[in-house]
Amino acid sequence: MNTMKYLKHAFILSAVVVSGCAVGPNYKEPQLQQMPASYGQPPTTQATTQASTQPATQPIAAAWWTSFNDETLNRLIAEARQSNLDLRTAEARVREARAARGIVTADYWPDIDAVGSYSRSKSSKTIGNLGSFAAGDQDLFQAGFDATWEIDVFGRVRRGVEAADADIQAAVADRNDVLLSLLGEVARNYVELRGFQRQVAIAQNNVKSQQETLELTRVRLNAGLGTDLAVAQTEAIVAATQSQIPAFQTLAAQAMHRLSVLTGKPPAALVAELDPIQPVPAPPPDIPAGVPSELLRRRPDIRRAERQLAAATARVGVATADLFPRFTLTGSLGVESNKFTNLGDGDSTFWSIGPGVRFPIFNRGRLRSAVAVENARTEQAVSTYEQTVLRSLEEVENALVAYRKEFVRRESLSRAVASSQRSVQLSQQLYQRGLTDFLNVLDAQRALYQNEDLLVQSESNVSANAVALFKALGGGWEVDQRVATRE
Repeated sequence: MNTMKYLKHAFILSAVVVSGCAVGPNYKEPQLQQMPASYGQPPTTQATTQASTQPATQPIAAAWWTSFNDETLNRLIAEARQSNLDLRTAEARVREARAARGIVTADYWPDIDAVGSYSRSKSSKTIGNLGSFAAGDQDLFQAGFDATWEIDVFGRVRRGVEAADADIQAAVADRNDVLLSLLGEVARNYVELRGFQRQVAIAQNNVKSQQETLELTRVRLNAGLGTDLAVAQTEAIVAATQSQIPAFQTLAAQAMHRLSVLTGKPPAALVAELDPIQPVPAPPPDIPAGVPSELLRRRPDIRRAERQLAAATARVGVATADLFPRFTLTGSLGVESNKFTNLGDGDSTFWSIGPGVRFPIFNRGRLRSAVAVENARTEQAVSTYEQTVLRSLEEVENALVAYRKEFVRRESLSRAVASSQRSVQLSQQLYQRGLTDFLNVLDAQRALYQNEDLLVQSESNVSANAVALFKALGGGWEVDQRVATRE
């Protein structure tokens, strides 16, 4: 009964003490003073009404890639979310952080060990009277439990748990950031792949057209109406255009290899599936950019930096608590006897319980330096957080201007291609009638090929810039919240 009485009083005292304040700074989410109210890009012009990125009340679609209306892209995104190895690594880091929290929270509870021992000893016969023990061989059997409990008076454990919780949230945000980057990487490589394939097709079509022109020049030469110079110039153009095809094919193959790896497959696994030429996926007509303050909620890299700041702040409290005394409760309960068969007797029971205190004296310089280290790390985390926010704003602004300007460029190139096609037709007709020099035909064909190639590049860039804008706005990670479920 006395044992239970002591334990009861000890637990009540511990509960009262633990409810006290924790040393160190209490975390407050930083308030940014220079957050702009809107993005700095001017409103879209009449020429870019279909490329609207004006602030909108509704957020961007979580599954933004579906707005490109490309089933192959949707399938690649789904496979990457399921099998990408970088994403699996990030999810494992979440599980690591959760397990680390379990180590920290274990300090809330007593350390209890089961102990047992046996010893045999012999006392000296020359000492004389040994009290209740006769000289000679002695056996001693012991079994029981030892317990030690640190009472968290100054919040060292509580601050450690705060840091561990923030570490988990930072790991989750990091995983979401990996997913966000993965979605953008898959979409960008897919858009580039289709663009390279279209460039190959355009080059092949132009080679075919140029070879027809070459045949025409040879016929005219044989008829005495042409010159060797015209034939040589046409042959040079055909060869130059043919030389572009292997380069585009190489880039297309590299994009397919990259997509295979992003989906967790060997590099050549998707070649057969992706090799057939498909159009460059067109972006949606509207991309709501929202307002800059929404980035604090949308972008996981900002959330990660903010949670890392919270963890660093909590660790200042952990280091500060080491400057103060540590109070512990220790206790033992067990049985001991010089005969194994007597361990079950009531008279063999022993127990002890009592408080302890440990106060650092000669190592306080080291402990104060540890506090200074954590304070410096917190300052670094503040700067990292602010820099992450500024970088995110820069990425959005750059993506906005790139998307809008490339849209305007694409419209101009579309008109240029239409004019070049008409120029080729007219120059060929005039040449066949003998009303113009053959050089004009070559110049028109060269301009057409160049403008067609630039148009395809621009179409690919418009879609790629749309992907970059979606990524900069922090969209996509919300669709997948299966964070580190595999233990």
